Amino acid sequence: MKASNAILTDGFGRRHNYLRISLLEKCNLRCTYCMPADGIALSPKASLMTADEIFGIAQTFVQNGVDKIRLTGGEPLLRKDFPEIVSKLASLDISLSITTNGILIDRHIDVLKQFKIKKINLSLDTLVSSKFASITLRNQFEKVVDNLHLLLNNDFQVKVNVVLMKGFNDNEIVDFVKLTQFLPISVRFIEFMPFAGNEWDRSKMVSQNEILSLVESDFSSEEIQKLEEEKNFTSRNYKIKGFQGDFGIISSITNPFCDSCNRIRLTADGKIKNCLFSNSETDLLTAFRNGESITNLISESVQNKKKVRAGMVSVSEMDDPAKHFDNRSMIAIGG
Repeated sequence: MKASNAILTDGFGRRHNYLRISLLEKCNLRCTYCMPADGIALSPKASLMTADEIFGIAQTFVQNGVDKIRLTGGEPLLRKDFPEIVSKLASLDISLSITTNGILIDRHIDVLKQFKIKKINLSLDTLVSSKFASITLRNQFEKVVDNLHLLLNNDFQVKVNVVLMKGFNDNEIVDFVKLTQFLPISVRFIEFMPFAGNEWDRSKMVSQNEILSLVESDFSSEEIQKLEEEKNFTSRNYKIKGFQGDFGIISSITNPFCDSCNRIRLTADGKIKNCLFSNSETDLLTAFRNGESITNLISESVQNKKKVRAGMVSVSEMDDPAKHFDNRSMIAIGG
């Protein structure tokens, strides 16, 4: 039986029922917006959560109101004990999902089926093989596309995450939308966000207005249907009339959704982050290993959550590197 989730309610009345757990900091791709060009210093293996520790910490969150857990990385399917982790978490009363780059899906699809992980977020930033190699520094485009179709053929619910960068893939926005004509997928266009080492600046961003303008240049206003926003939404969703799938826009910078935020993050080394943009972390793993209660630590972190983007209220504040570049790189936070 779950307790009241007062512990996971912040000072602005937002109830956090969604926990994103990073399983490791390693990845088999090198996406430039996620990992710095010279890599990152990986946490020692001994400082990473074990399968039992992931389960134990997650259990505390579930007892206090979390009912949705997403496994991220790095690339979560690289973790050798991935089947053990999902078998433990699947015993909890939660909805369990993953975010993956798709390369290892075929190796793990039976595990995903066994533990009823039906919701998959798959990262794919381009539909051009040469550009895929350019952004990821790996030649795995065909593998990812094959595994996307494998998921769809096995009735998984797939969202395709596309991080947009001006001058790189913004000219593919309409191509991605047209993909939803034939495939029952949700394409989600994500604004390029600032993290340590990814050389972010505002000029590389593609805003919600720019995305919609490009879509409207190819489809009529009668064809573009605005979908009803979900509770605790991150994506503002649209559908082309008659198409199988839909598309959405995640605009964390230009049009944030902080008012309805219900998410909290747990890094692979057991630290809680109350906001993706926050450089503040609370160490849960040390206390857990010492046999101490982590409930008060969780509550304190949630109570310290800022109203908007870790305190960066305006877009202009994002231009100041001092406000966000001492945050971890995206790969070390968890996608």
